[in-house]
Amino acid sequence: MAVMLRSCAHPAMSRRVVRQSKFRHVFGQPVKADQMYEDIRVSKVTWDSSFCAVNPKFVAIIVESGGGGAFMVLPLAKTGRVDKNHPLVTGHTAPVLDIDWCPHNDNVIASASEDTTVMVWQIPDYVPTRNITEPIVTLEGHSKRVGIITWHPTARNVLLSAGGDNLLILWNVGTGEMLLTLDDMHSDLIYNVCWNRTGSLLVTTCKDKHVRVIDPRKQQVVAEKVKPHEGARPIRAIFMADGKIFTTGFSKMSERQLALWDLENFEEPIALQEMDTSNGVLLPFYDPDSSIVYLCGKGDSSIRYFEITAEAPYVHYLSTYSSKEPQRGMGFMPKRGLDVSKCEIARFFKLHERKCEPIVMTVPRKSDLFQDDLYPDTPGPEPALEAAEWLAGQDAEPVLVSLRDGYVPVKNRELKVTRKNILDNKPPVGPRRSHSTCDANFSRPSLEDLLEEIRSLRQTVQAQEKRISDLENKLCKFTNGAA
Repeated sequence: MAVMLRSCAHPAMSRRVVRQSKFRHVFGQPVKADQMYEDIRVSKVTWDSSFCAVNPKFVAIIVESGGGGAFMVLPLAKTGRVDKNHPLVTGHTAPVLDIDWCPHNDNVIASASEDTTVMVWQIPDYVPTRNITEPIVTLEGHSKRVGIITWHPTARNVLLSAGGDNLLILWNVGTGEMLLTLDDMHSDLIYNVCWNRTGSLLVTTCKDKHVRVIDPRKQQVVAEKVKPHEGARPIRAIFMADGKIFTTGFSKMSERQLALWDLENFEEPIALQEMDTSNGVLLPFYDPDSSIVYLCGKGDSSIRYFEITAEAPYVHYLSTYSSKEPQRGMGFMPKRGLDVSKCEIARFFKLHERKCEPIVMTVPRKSDLFQDDLYPDTPGPEPALEAAEWLAGQDAEPVLVSLRDGYVPVKNRELKVTRKNILDNKPPVGPRRSHSTCDANFSRPSLEDLLEEIRSLRQTVQAQEKRISDLENKLCKFTNGAA
């Protein structure tokens, strides 16, 4: 039986439930004006994605651009007014609809577009002088626009895309090949896709009003719920760390709702709350370490947040961060990008029409010591599996890192590979400022790298020439035989 709560109607009940919570006093605060990113022409395209992706190094924002689609990448420290000639990442021939940073390489980002392609880009640590136009790989397989991309949480280089053709495609971006195509599962437009913690299952929402739990390797729907919310507006669904599913949607009376579902009994929600009658779709952002869900509505000017617990009533309203300006989109920083010395437990990057405003969520604490109850070990940048291992049926928990000393992003991280991988090119180091003769040895490794790359390219070209020659010979024999 669902636990019915109206956030506004039962303040006493909400207070009683969360009294013992260490997150009861979490508060949100925007950064100072000089810490914002100003003069950004945020995309006006009509699509319910977050338009912003962040990691411990960069913030990426989908922007308006003439003659194609583009997004902007800024180093986190490059706050203030953005130069109008700041380089963009261009290459799509139609608007970009979604972007997502690779969880295992902070210099790699994927983009999805109305032009039916997915592109994967390597972003250098320095600010380039001109637009980045060449992706590492272009993934072509959809016949209509691609509106959703999401990286596998534990397997290296596995990327999922969902398109207007109602297809889900899983790619190995390290080789540029399709791993799996999931068709005949969705009869209409797919609204959102989310992996579970180990990447063994997916949950999807669809315009046909079904929530589906899918085992992608078996290519089958393992659980399904029709009309989890009665209203006609889009639904969103995400996995909790314990395997439960959290959804947002609308009632018949167009009230916005949230619900929590246990897959053991998918018929009834174990919690259901109604909130307000705004028509913006609620985008849920989830922090498994604190078990807090943050709800950000496009067009809203607030962020509501709730704590999810293992006992009834399961979903506990904590508080609301309110502001005057509506949000056009929202980025959510991974836990390893937060400032643990200030008890920061979440950081949002709120998109306005012409700027990006970071909003910091903090637990008030008086001590300057590391708060280990706020910061359990959290998923780090090391993948737990190779793509082939995952495809063969292996599952693994994320590889965790401690935040005790704060997380320092790694430059030019060497990745363990099982075979040659196109994503393992190191991001270029910044332009050298020193030209003194005593630095002569500094350039030797990069020269050796270049020579090695040239040798590798020559071998590839020779192999391709041989392949083309063999194919031409076969074609000649075939045509001669036909004649």
